[in-house]
Amino acid sequence: MSRELSAEEQQELSNLRQTIEQAIADGVLTEAERQQITAAMRADGQITYEELELVRQLVCQKVASGDLQAEC
Repeated sequence: MSRELSAEEQQELSNLRQTIEQAIADGVLTEAERQQITAAMRADGQITYEELELVRQLVCQKVASGDLQAEC
């Protein structure tokens, strides 16, 4: 059921990955950083499965395991 991402979608995913990696580099995710990630996801007017999966892998799993702290 997976589909091939267009070059534009791949670039958007790459940009999102970069935004996330910068946000979590210090081991703490602030509210401002969380908003930046959300804005990057919404930049094209839609949130894709691939974007959600990237956030799950790079943020949610690290918060759950204690490798990343999320400020509220």
